[in-house]
Amino acid sequence: MVRLSTGIPEFDKLIEGGIPQGFFVALTGEPGTGKSIFSESFIAEGLKEGDACIYVTTEESRDSIINQAKQFNWNFEDYLDKKLIIIDALMKEKEDEWSLSELSAEELVNKVIEAKQKLGKPRARLVIDSVSALFLDKPAMSRKISYYLKRVLYKWRFTILATSQYAITTSQAFGFGIEHVADGIIRFRRVVRDGELKRYILIEKMRQTNHDKYVWEIDIKPGKGIVLLGKINERKEDYALPGKINEKIKKANKDEIL
Repeated sequence: MVRLSTGIPEFDKLIEGGIPQGFFVALTGEPGTGKSIFSESFIAEGLKEGDACIYVTTEESRDSIINQAKQFNWNFEDYLDKKLIIIDALMKEKEDEWSLSELSAEELVNKVIEAKQKLGKPRARLVIDSVSALFLDKPAMSRKISYYLKRVLYKWRFTILATSQYAITTSQAFGFGIEHVADGIIRFRRVVRDGELKRYILIEKMRQTNHDKYVWEIDIKPGKGIVLLGKINERKEDYALPGKINEKIKKANKDEIL
């Protein structure tokens, strides 16, 4: 099995060397937990390995993605339109070839395929950051839209990371639609302990992989990106949703099916 490195060597060891080629992996978590930086690391590693790389941004501008990457010594600008295309679904500039004038699953897929054809490389990495924007106003459609993305893009030999916002206060967190169809789930978490912000990562699912089962503390370091600080004593259950929230999610999913 071919596995693609995330660009984070310590993390790759937790998933037998990397993400299996062709997988659709959900990165779920609250804002500010490191999902976008993890995604940028995945793209930066792909550029090093000669892959076609496509980054769809729905919550930041293209310039913001490029500037953030520079903080970790990832120079995206030199690769634009050669190995990398950043599709801007936020600014919606009509004269921009790689902007989306309308954010829909169909338009996104068409633009991604167009980008893949332009780059002309067989192996391709795709980031959608975040997929939640596709169903913010219609959360009941999250599973259907996620399945559509996976089904269509799989034919184009993409390995996909799709970030998804996670809101513990809602009855249906945006992550759960995509989690139903994902081949892998990597959950990010943040808490404040003793007045200090702490970030954590947990591999909840990775098909065809004997993956690590522990919660790991992570940090975001300038010039490096995400680094693993060590596994912690808390159980996976300590990072699960509270029972009442789980019941609400189950009810919301049942209503969606009906």
